[in-house]
Amino acid sequence: MDKKILSAPSYRIENDYHLKGYQVIAGTDEAGRGPIAGPVVAAAVILDKKNIPDGINDSKKLSEKNRKKLFHEIKKYADVGIGIGDVEKIDNINILQSSLWAMKQAVSYLKKKPDMVLVDGNKAIDPYYNSIPIIKGDAISLSIAASSIIAKVIRDELMIKFSYLFKDYMLEINKGYPTPKHLSILKEIGPSPIHRLTFRPVMMFKRNLKS
Repeated sequence: MDKKILSAPSYRIENDYHLKGYQVIAGTDEAGRGPIAGPVVAAAVILDKKNIPDGINDSKKLSEKNRKKLFHEIKKYADVGIGIGDVEKIDNINILQSSLWAMKQAVSYLKKKPDMVLVDGNKAIDPYYNSIPIIKGDAISLSIAASSIIAKVIRDELMIKFSYLFKDYMLEINKGYPTPKHLSILKEIGPSPIHRLTFRPVMMFKRNLKS
């Protein structure tokens, strides 16, 4: 059997919870914990079991072209919610708490309130929701993988828009991640208003903050 098939996420976890009596199951994931600039974006997805697009996988394992294609296919049938933690929130409460906050927001914007939320990572979200953390969930659960695609595409689009405002930083290419070129630019001209000032690479050069 093809190893790619064996390693792809499935609907098994969701089915297990359906058999236990849970009716509405959502997956949630974020994009943007690693960058030094820009927001963290979370998505929550409730898939339609009868209309699950082929090819859903962890967004990091997909090409940009396939991510965008699946983004539109997922949104066509699934219930999707989005949460965004901006740079101010990240600097105020740290990236982990901002990620969890954004995932909670994403779930709250779903049209249906889920009775079970599958969360990528090792932390559950707010107790208001019945949630279970799943380490590397985007490689295991189709619902989480779908949310990783939605979050990644939306965040990339936001960073492209920011690149028009802060043209010096090549955000349309690096998406805020600390690439060598991005760090070189940061060292030369200092951070922009969307750089995360509490992140170590930015702290080193924040005395040159641009307005």
